[in-house]
Formats: sequence, structure tokens, C-alpha cells
Amino acid sequence: MAITAALVKELRERTGAGMMECKKALVETDGDVDAAIENMRKSGMAKADKKAGRVAAEGLVSIQIDGAGKFAAIVEVNCETDFVTKGDDFKNFVDAIAQCVLDNKPADLEALLTTALADGVSVEDSRKNLIG
Repeated sequence: MAITAALVKELRERTGAGMMECKKALVETDGDVDAAIENMRKSGMAKADKKAGRVAAEGLVSIQIDGAGKFAAIVEVNCETDFVTKGDDFKNFVDAIAQCVLDNKPADLEALLTTALADGVSVEDSRKNLIG
């Protein structure tokens, strides 16, 4: 199947990935957009695992307070570059984690990582998806 610019554009809009990465994924899947998305997701998970040991000296802090003003959650999430901290996806992720901590009060980091965010995806899977 010929990989058209419209097909690449559709995949870019659905994934937010770069044009060349989208084209490569479409070539590998012979133009199947859904299969390309799945392959890109799996590739992103592998990339996230590889990046786990790298230094993350930048990041953001989010503070969420409940409606009654009795409880608060303060969360710091680190990343590799200050460029990432300026992106809406990263900011929303940090805020979502703080809200998750406030709502669920996990006992420790391991419990937090398995807790689902508002979209139903676990914190750990959301983190890997964001990296990918």
C-alpha cells in the first residue's frame, strides 16, 4: 500500500508523534493505522524503560487541596529537560498525579504507580505513554 501524506497526517493527529516516525510506522504496518499506533505504543514503552535510569534534573511540583481545605497533596515529577516541563502534556500529568494522591491517599510510591488516574490508566502506564 502506498503511504500517502494524508495517512501520515492522520497518524500524527492521533498520536502526536513526529512525521518521520509516523511514516516509518506506517511503512512497517503496510498502511494499517491502528497497527501502527499499537507498534508505536509498544516502542514507546521500550523507550521509557531504557530512559528510566537516566538523570532527571528538571521537573515540576503540583499542589492540590481538597474542597474543605483539610487535605493537600504535593507531588514532584522530574524529567530530563526544562523543555519538557513547559509542555501541557507534562503539566497535566503532574497535576493529575497530585489529584490522584489527594483522592486515593496511596501508602507509598509503589501503590501510587498502580493507582488509576481519572482516565482509568495507571500512573505507571501513563508515565510510559508520556515518555513514548
